[in-house]
Amino acid sequence: MTSYSEKINKLFYYWLILSFIMIFIMIIVGGLTRLTDSGLSITKWELFSGIFPPLSLESWNSYFSLYKKIPQYKLLNSNISLDQFKVIFYWEYFHRILGRIIGIFFLIPLIFFHFTGKINKSYLVICNLILALIVLQGFVGWYMVKSGLVNNVTVSHYRLSIHLSIAFIIIAMIFWVLKNIKTKKYINFFSNIRKSYYFYFLIFIVFLQIIFGAFVSGLDAGRMYQTWPLMNYTYFPDDVAIINIKDLFNFSNHSLVQFYHRNLAYIILIYSLFIGFFILKNNLPNLFKPYCVVMIVLLFQIVLGIATLISGLNIYLASGHQIFSLLLILSVINLYYRNIN
Repeated sequence: MTSYSEKINKLFYYWLILSFIMIFIMIIVGGLTRLTDSGLSITKWELFSGIFPPLSLESWNSYFSLYKKIPQYKLLNSNISLDQFKVIFYWEYFHRILGRIIGIFFLIPLIFFHFTGKINKSYLVICNLILALIVLQGFVGWYMVKSGLVNNVTVSHYRLSIHLSIAFIIIAMIFWVLKNIKTKKYINFFSNIRKSYYFYFLIFIVFLQIIFGAFVSGLDAGRMYQTWPLMNYTYFPDDVAIINIKDLFNFSNHSLVQFYHRNLAYIILIYSLFIGFFILKNNLPNLFKPYCVVMIVLLFQIVLGIATLISGLNIYLASGHQIFSLLLILSVINLYYRNIN
């Protein structure tokens, strides 16, 4: 007969799985909201009042009139109708509603699990941190939207990268706790094992690539050069002038950001092959399968990135490219977990 403690721990595990799935969906919806340029359609914070969508023509016209005041409408969408506005409105609306649902879904059960006293305290500490990041994510989301309401037709790519990074950190933390529960071990992410540093670097460059992916998305830098393997007819973009060292860190330069994003992909591929050599040389059979998963996801991700570029930024390919970036970081974390388990 299953004890009360076992039931609570099983419930805790299933709650984390559902949280993981919801945040995974949230990241997909967030990506589509960006790809459809819908993120600025709601120009007010509306933490509580925006729970329900507009229910009357008067309410719709009110939201539409507010949208007409921002640069995105004046410079890009001045010819859209109310019906067309509703499409981009609902993308942002569902993005915000899902964020609220995730917050409530994570908060209330977490309070319950605290009071049961049956859950490993280390897991609860991590979940408290995840909750804090979920709350922070809501504020960062609005901070991001604000950047596109006054002088720009889109949000700041720096703020977008922060917003996306927090989402990836949240889902990675949940994934790590789920791995611990599944293996019935408590393993810290940071390890002093020497061989772990090889995997730390892989995680780092993949995460850095995700940040540059956010830069490319936020700047629409993918529209600059839509050829591969060269950027038009050259390896380095011919419209970028490097006068001094600071020019190398001009992350607002569309062409330079795309150049970095491309070349980080090559670096990740080369380093991943090195990791494969490391695994074979040190005879680590427990890492063979998770390594193969990493390479399969990575190759799909590279193909999707190239296809997205040369297709003229097809929205389905672009969304798939973002989804596989999430699968890639999770598969790399899984490989690292197997390394120290």
